[in-house]
Amino acid sequence: MRLRLFAAALVSVLSLAASSAVSAQFLPDDPYSSLYDTETVTRMKKHVDYICSGQWLGRAPGSEGEKAVAEYVADVLKEYGVDLLTPRSGNEFTISREGNDPYVSRNVYGFIQGYDSKLRNEYIVIGARMDNLGTVTTRINGEDVERIYHGANGNASGLAMLLELAGRLSTNSVLLRRSVLLVGFGASSDMFSGSFCFLNKDFKDADRIKYMVNLDMLGLVSRGFYAYTVSNPDMNAFISSVSGELQPITPQLTAAEPYPTDQRSFYAKDIPSVLFTTGKYAEHDTDRDLATLLEWDGMERELEYIYNASVALCNTDREISFHEEVMKSRRGTLASDVVSYFDCDVRPMFQNSPEVSQFLKLWVYPYLKYPQKAVEQGIQGIVHVNFVVDETGQVKDVSVVRSVDPLLDAEAVRIVSASPKWRPGRVRDKKVKTSLTIQVEFRLEKKGQSKGGMKLKKY
Repeated sequence: MRLRLFAAALVSVLSLAASSAVSAQFLPDDPYSSLYDTETVTRMKKHVDYICSGQWLGRAPGSEGEKAVAEYVADVLKEYGVDLLTPRSGNEFTISREGNDPYVSRNVYGFIQGYDSKLRNEYIVIGARMDNLGTVTTRINGEDVERIYHGANGNASGLAMLLELAGRLSTNSVLLRRSVLLVGFGASSDMFSGSFCFLNKDFKDADRIKYMVNLDMLGLVSRGFYAYTVSNPDMNAFISSVSGELQPITPQLTAAEPYPTDQRSFYAKDIPSVLFTTGKYAEHDTDRDLATLLEWDGMERELEYIYNASVALCNTDREISFHEEVMKSRRGTLASDVVSYFDCDVRPMFQNSPEVSQFLKLWVYPYLKYPQKAVEQGIQGIVHVNFVVDETGQVKDVSVVRSVDPLLDAEAVRIVSASPKWRPGRVRDKKVKTSLTIQVEFRLEKKGQSKGGMKLKKY
């Protein structure tokens, strides 16, 4: 009997492999591997396979592919018992930018009501972006070849995880004190337009959103699993407390933003947020970002952790506040004609590098002078400095947005103000004023056993 069942399973797998309905690029390397998949992995594979289908042509913002994926998200949410708060094709919004044709994108979201009579009027948003880069046409050997940016890891992986979280949370809604909004954001790759519209135009009770969880690029756990909170101490403490319990996997808290995505819109509204991600990868934003990259067992472990964290956010009595001074250190206080570093099409460059670490390595630390009085008093810490690189490349408007001590603050401002020219940032090929924030670290370390107290750490 077992032999007949196993043989039937093999025939089923081989038939699937031969079917023209399944794109070969999404088949596993081992056609028999699906025999050992859990039900969760099977469902996630189904989601990713649909979202990345070549017929959606990379689901660019405003495309029919993005709309099809939005309808799929709506159908799965409904199937999983989540109350749909939008039409099946989502709440539409129009994006219009100077020099470009306007287009229509959409957000899809569902609702799970919490049970607590007081807390159920507060919302936890769990979101993931639906769109990707679409297609690009290149000329190879004299012929036009269309390349599709399938975006399996970016971000079919996060969207598939959102859908499976929806199923678990819906099934266990009796455990949730706060209510949950599960959101698929459209036009995320166009300056996070979907999440901006959701917060500012679409969802009328945005002031009741307590916390936000963002899921983006979660398919490569072997390369790391990270939680980014814009260095919010309260959110960091909360994540650490969840990680302190028995978990199948735990994320590494990171102070460096792994990837700018829709949590940015929530930061702008001062909503405490966390991005879960496995970070950037070589295949990111290329036509090689296929489902064969994804590490399904690792994704299932991540799903378990994020589910536990989401339930804990719904139920916590701990007040997780938003620290405005930390936010300012991340985004600066921007004038209307100043663009954020992360929103530039071409970011400002120091010594031909767009990486801020190069500015620290080549200019700040080699010429930084540790104030003697600070050395004598043992003062150390990280000064957050915001500044603007103008259209000519000059550094201007240098200010401290997170202070340590007046001695260290003054030296950090001095060294940044003395910076040589940068290559200015660009938006749509136009030079712009760009705001960015760096962290200047002053650190002292003890000399071995010798006398003399402290010395400046060498960078």
